Amino acid sequence: MAYVPHTDEQLEQMLQEIGVASFEDLIAAIPKDVRLPNGLDIPKGLSEFEVTAMMKEMAAKNRGAVEAVGFLGGGSYDHFIPSAVGAILSRSEWYTAYTPYQPEVSQGTLQAIYEFQSVIANITGMEVANASLYDGPTAMNEAMLLALRVQRKREKVLLSEGVHPHTLKIMRTYADTSGIDLQTVPLKDGRTDMDALSAALGDDTAVLLFSQPNFFGVIEDGRALVKAAQDAGAMASVNAYPVALGMLESPGAYGADLVTGEGQSLGNHMGYGGPYVGLFAAKEKLIRQMPGRISGLTQDVEGRRGFVLALQTREQHIRRGKATSNICTNQGLNALASLIHVALLGKEGFRKVAHLCYHKAHYLHGRMSELNGWTPAFDRPFFNEFVFETPEPAEHIIDKMKDKGFFAGIRLDRFYPEMRNRLLVAVTEKRTRAEMDRFIEELKTL
Repeated sequence: MAYVPHTDEQLEQMLQEIGVASFEDLIAAIPKDVRLPNGLDIPKGLSEFEVTAMMKEMAAKNRGAVEAVGFLGGGSYDHFIPSAVGAILSRSEWYTAYTPYQPEVSQGTLQAIYEFQSVIANITGMEVANASLYDGPTAMNEAMLLALRVQRKREKVLLSEGVHPHTLKIMRTYADTSGIDLQTVPLKDGRTDMDALSAALGDDTAVLLFSQPNFFGVIEDGRALVKAAQDAGAMASVNAYPVALGMLESPGAYGADLVTGEGQSLGNHMGYGGPYVGLFAAKEKLIRQMPGRISGLTQDVEGRRGFVLALQTREQHIRRGKATSNICTNQGLNALASLIHVALLGKEGFRKVAHLCYHKAHYLHGRMSELNGWTPAFDRPFFNEFVFETPEPAEHIIDKMKDKGFFAGIRLDRFYPEMRNRLLVAVTEKRTRAEMDRFIEELKTL
């Protein structure tokens, strides 16, 4: 039976209410050359069996990340996730949990959020953290908006060009539609240019945002960047790769006002860009300006420990005009995965993963430097990700190595057309020396 949501009479009534004579009048603003004159060319429906077979055939054209030795990074990393993470997440009290509006019946969910916040605050070195956001880019955008609310007389935002290109596009979209003066600070030898930053900073700058490490894997001089921003009266926001904080100095230790991040690397599998989880932490004085919500620890009238939603600065709980953000929820299950993952690792395990990533990446970097025609793009410190100049277009190398069972990395001309011969390579604790040695031997045959 055809699905017809409205009758002709109902459509006529709606058009009259809107104040137009016909549906064509309603869409008159849409240029005719972008319309489909004959509608969509959709084939006839298929049976469930036929659809299943077709989807299997389409899926077979893909090669999953687990089917090759992967050196993919650029914001999504192939870290080891203990089986216990999935086992605990699959318990019904977790995967069916909803917004904890009633604390008396949501103690488990609220405790998990509270402990997640505690873990993120500890990792980032910050005083407070929220219940998580949609993803890393969303969290970074929220940091920009928070700074503009706090620094009311300052309207300019500075963003390092070392942030992920996708994040930069998202930030520009928000800025363009909100009338925000967003300016970028260029890189010099792979790192945020301090001279360019000094020239751009002024008494109209609200905040400087940068990534640590940056998109090219280079470790920024976070302390110098934060100091430069704050000396000019601006705030400083660090978008951190959480695994790297097991080894690098935490942003809180060098005075960052805000810390954001993508939590995928903590217990969440790679998956076509999501669902992931955004991390957001800040100095305590900014707690009432933070987006989303915060779980707090308290006592009931009998002195027993209890958990509540302490702060809910979102549009569902207060007048929309007073809300700090339109973030109306958090990625609860993904945040729980991150909490379980870090809890299973423990402090020493968390540090060990960071050190493994660092040392394995430097081993591969050294081996690749020995290859003819391969040159490191930057002579800068890096954590577990780095860029090489390649002897032929990176796209060709990636295609050839795929057939040899390797995902060689990310071709940077996807984001920067001029970088046809640059390859971004990431190494995690999962990569073995044997895999890396075999990777080098296969590169030699190209």
